[in-house]
Amino acid sequence: MSQTPDSNVPLYAVVGAAGGIGAALCRRLAESGAKLLLGGRNLQALEALADEVAGVPVQVDARDFSQMEDFLKEAKELPWNLVGVVNCAGSMLLKPAHLTSAEDYEATVATNLTTAFATVRAAAKAMRKGGSVVLVSSAAADVGLPNHEAIAAAKGGVAALARSAAATYAPRGLRVNAVAPGLVETPMTQGITGNELALKASVSLHPVGRAGNADEVASLVAWLLGPDSTWVSGQIWGIDGGLGRLKGKAKI
Repeated sequence: MSQTPDSNVPLYAVVGAAGGIGAALCRRLAESGAKLLLGGRNLQALEALADEVAGVPVQVDARDFSQMEDFLKEAKELPWNLVGVVNCAGSMLLKPAHLTSAEDYEATVATNLTTAFATVRAAAKAMRKGGSVVLVSSAAADVGLPNHEAIAAAKGGVAALARSAAATYAPRGLRVNAVAPGLVETPMTQGITGNELALKASVSLHPVGRAGNADEVASLVAWLLGPDSTWVSGQIWGIDGGLGRLKGKAKI
């Protein structure tokens, strides 16, 4: 039986909670006193994180619409006030289009775009009184990068989804935004960050001159979830060392 929510205790549902950015976000939110519903496919990893942040772990495949609905229904059963939902599920595929198989493409779209759509869809049903939804796009959706065709297509869809959903649900106070990182050092990007030559090449594209870290992205997501951003919706926030908007490095 559901319990009356305590509006003084915010609850955030995070999909992809055990990933690099997701875990950093959960730690940051827990430190603020918030409660957490942790979602993802790796239950063991979720349980380990739950022990650390006093969260509630739930195995969910965010590519599945019905599972996402059930996940947020579970959030409504908890004795706190669901005010924010985040989708941190994602993958990275660096291949030119002609070397990308149908299976590669379909998996990339499912993991990055379908999970985002399922998150918005479920949140819109669960959060009738408003709140904040944050998705993760990519700088690759905004600037042409070689060998990023599939991931750029998927993350571009995430950005477009955020804008459209923000327009649809603004009248009920449900805000939708997305962050668009550049290269961030996480387990998912280890193939680049763990290779000296690949890292150097990638960092050279970022005018600030370094890769980002998960906590930097988490801090922006936490702000978008919180009370200081209640007049912000439909925005795609670049957090990318200048990759998406700046050209080259000045010699000064």
